[in-house]
Amino acid sequence: MPESSPETHIIDYRAAEHLLAARDPRGAVKLLDSVIAAHPENTAARLLRARAFFAAAQLRSAELEFQLVLEREPDNAFAHFALARTYERALRADRAKRHFRLAAALDPKPEYLAAAGFDADD
Repeated sequence: MPESSPETHIIDYRAAEHLLAARDPRGAVKLLDSVIAAHPENTAARLLRARAFFAAAQLRSAELEFQLVLEREPDNAFAHFALARTYERALRADRAKRHFRLAAALDPKPEYLAAAGFDADD
């Protein structure tokens, strides 16, 4: 196995993006595990891994990863929205609603507003 380097981590990150887009979230998680082991502070890699966990229906892992991203970036509207979707999928509507509202407050995108129950005209 080749020695890992910052370049191989970038390649693995990009390959994980492609795997996720190609609907292979488990393959993406495997690639991202080594990237995150080498760079645990890399929020982008953690966000991508959270998305991959969500796509693989590993909801508890997705929840933990999205929460870690939000500890580092509390104003990340996408992470709030994705965490809300994770809670929604896990049938935890009370928790989902809070994060849908935070996402909409941080970024008034129509899909965030609709999920939060706000009208774009409010």
